[in-house]
Amino acid sequence: MGGNAIPVAIASDHAGVEMKKTLVDALSGWGFAVEDLGPGTIDPVDYPDYAEAVALRVSNGTAKFGVLVCGTGIGMSISANKFPNVRAAILYDEYAARYSRMHNDANIAIFGARTMKADAAADRLGIFLSEQFEKGRHERRVRKIRGIEKRVCRTGP
Repeated sequence: MGGNAIPVAIASDHAGVEMKKTLVDALSGWGFAVEDLGPGTIDPVDYPDYAEAVALRVSNGTAKFGVLVCGTGIGMSISANKFPNVRAAILYDEYAARYSRMHNDANIAIFGARTMKADAAADRLGIFLSEQFEKGRHERRVRKIRGIEKRVCRTGP
């Protein structure tokens, strides 16, 4: 699946450490070049720090895809989606995994360690990474998202 060692950055907060291990193993098994950005323990940490580390790599093109895990996925999603060129989606089921890529060209998969099982998250991640962006009418919408990013990032709050 991950031929040519496609780079994937992954991180979690303390709630997601165990699920992250499952996802790192899956990614490695599929042939992706995995950059695990931590944490390595369940000691309390702040999710925005880890969301920033992954989103920055996806935003600047260092990583093609990102994966983030926190308790619900919500905090990571809010944080990651602040970055230009990032389209982070919580993959709460297989449909979301498939269509976040096909219709939204999502590039960061997000999971909630307290809301789903690790094996289900790995299955959804596999679907996410195997889908392609359909373009067509969806390309126009993603261009509009990029336009919003340019306007907002240029003017600031």
